[in-house]
Amino acid sequence: MHFPASTSIASSGAMNLISALLEQRTGQQIAANRAWRIETALKPLLRERGLASLDELVAQLVATRTGDLGDQVVDALLNQETSFFRDAAVLDMIADATKAMQAEIGRKARIWSSGCSTGQEPLSLAMLFDERGMGEGTNAPEIVATDISPAALTRARAGHYSQFEIQRGLPVRRMMTWFDSNGGDWAAKPELLRRIQFRQHNLTADAPPPGKFDVVLCRNVLLYFSQEVRREVFAILASAIRPGGLLVLGAGETVIGLTDRFRPCEQYRGFYRAIDSAPVKRAAFG
Repeated sequence: MHFPASTSIASSGAMNLISALLEQRTGQQIAANRAWRIETALKPLLRERGLASLDELVAQLVATRTGDLGDQVVDALLNQETSFFRDAAVLDMIADATKAMQAEIGRKARIWSSGCSTGQEPLSLAMLFDERGMGEGTNAPEIVATDISPAALTRARAGHYSQFEIQRGLPVRRMMTWFDSNGGDWAAKPELLRRIQFRQHNLTADAPPPGKFDVVLCRNVLLYFSQEVRREVFAILASAIRPGGLLVLGAGETVIGLTDRFRPCEQYRGFYRAIDSAPVKRAAFG
C-alpha cells in the first residue's frame, strides 16, 4: 500500500489510512461507528514498539515501507472472536447433514471451515463427527480449516487454549475426552488435531483450497465486507462447492440479493444449497 510522503497526519487521518490498509489486504471494512476498535486493537503493538500514538505508527509505516509492520497491524485488527461449539444447534445440523450426505454420496465428505480463527470451529466439528461414528477411517470427513491470520493459525495448529477459552462452550465431558491439562492451559490431543488440515488463506484474494467441498462454513466473516466484496466471495465459494453441497453462514448473513449460485436449503434452516446452470438432482438428505 502507498502512503503519502508526509508524516504529519492527524489522528483521524491515521485511522483512515490504517482502515484502508486493512481493507486493501483483507477486504474487510471498519464501520465509522466502530472506529474505536482501531486504537483498542493496536495498543499492544504501540506498547511493543514504544510508540505514543497511531500517528507515530503510521509515520513508521511510511518510513519503513516494509510488509512486516503492515502485516502486524492487519493481524491485530482482525476480529478473532470465536469459541467452542459456537451456535451449537447449527453445528449439530452440520454433523447430521454430513452423516446423511456421506451415506448418499458413498464417500467421505469434504468440509471447509473458512475464517477458522484459532481453530475452535473445526475442532468442534471433529469432536461431533467422532460422536456420530465418523471419527476415523473411511467415515472420517476431511476437514480443511483456513484463516488469513498467521498468528491465529499458529495457535490453531498448536491446539493450546487458556482456561477461559476452554470453558467457552466446551462441556466438561468433551474437555476431558479431547484435551490434556498443560499447566494452567489445555492442549488438544494429537488424535484430534490430526483430523484437521490448517492452511493460510485470504478469502478475497486467494484461490479456494483445491478440490470440491461438500460443506463450506463461512460464518460471521461476510459481516465485515462491502456488498460488492460479498458478491465476489460468494462467487469464490460457489466455485469451491460441488452442486448440491451446503454453504453455512452466520445468523446475520444471507445470500439473498447477492448471488444466484445458492438457494435456501429446505431441510436445514439457515443453510444454502449450491446450484449451477444445469439442473441439480435433489439429494435425499436436503
